[in-house]
Amino acid sequence: MAGKPAPRPDAAGALALPRPTGPHRVGVTALHLVDRSRPDPWVPERKVRELMVSIWYPARTPKGERAPYMTAEEAELLLKGQGVEVPGEVLSRTRTNAVAGATPRGRRGSLPLVVLSPGFGMPRSSLTALAEDLASRGYVVAGVDHTHEAPVTFPDGRTAPCAACAVEDDPRFGERSTRARAADVSFVLDRLTGKDPAWKHAGLIDPSRIGMAGHSIGGNSATHTMLTDPRVRAGVNMDGSFWIPIPDTGLARPFLLLGAGQEVKDPTWPRDWANLTGWRRWATVKGAGHGSFTDYAPLLAGLLGDEETFGTLSGARSLEITRTYVAAFFDLHLRGRAQPLLDRPSHRYPEVALRR
Repeated sequence: MAGKPAPRPDAAGALALPRPTGPHRVGVTALHLVDRSRPDPWVPERKVRELMVSIWYPARTPKGERAPYMTAEEAELLLKGQGVEVPGEVLSRTRTNAVAGATPRGRRGSLPLVVLSPGFGMPRSSLTALAEDLASRGYVVAGVDHTHEAPVTFPDGRTAPCAACAVEDDPRFGERSTRARAADVSFVLDRLTGKDPAWKHAGLIDPSRIGMAGHSIGGNSATHTMLTDPRVRAGVNMDGSFWIPIPDTGLARPFLLLGAGQEVKDPTWPRDWANLTGWRRWATVKGAGHGSFTDYAPLLAGLLGDEETFGTLSGARSLEITRTYVAAFFDLHLRGRAQPLLDRPSHRYPEVALRR
């Protein structure tokens, strides 16, 4: 089934993210968090670990400006690091749907939380379209920038480069990144659900309903975080290799594999599938590429024409499938809402093959 055409620039000439599909408006705020208990794993002379986190959430009818997508410097460094010859402002000026600082809606302890971990070399903004959609459906979403694995700009204007890119070819890189990311996520959960929360509206979060989804190496970070932090009840791996195998003792909490032909390309998926001992699904998206699960599919695929990265499926269709299946998974496991979509093939989404 053909997808909709990729989004075109808006009236001001900027690219625009597709609108969220849920019933709520969306707000967003950014948090600068400092973990003083450990040094930076990639720049150890920095004795603290600094993180930038975006919090998306359902909002009351918001008044205000839409949040910026990313800084111009982040965009320049990101595109240069990916070998993409597109001016940084093309990406940094992308029009989002969330209003910065909008008033949240919801009762105390009523909203489930989903943490998003981006792929290596990609900032937290690369999963904005998914985050906005989940927020519009009634979730709080925390997108984490894993500092020095992608360009990150801090409130004082500093932009930290991708220091880890220099050691990406090290055989232990995948394991190092996965462990560092799991520690990042646990720290973020501490700061959102602990006694002294970093977000003034954190009381809206239900700490008993926490999920995590990650793209690429962020997907392995989801399983490893679940194995090391029992607060995360359900997880999604979007097209990521398992750099740290799931142990033979298994992972008994719900997990979704959402990938692009991984049964052929990645031997770690069938290996670790056997050790997913709880509710599990393996969804393969025909025509998708590794980048199809990020914002860059609808934003850049049409400009770059890169089938190796984005596959042959349209960016709009890739995003629709990603949003739909990830939301269905969390609706089932964090809200207890039946999801027949996850039990059988769908006529609406014939590109998706399901394995149970």
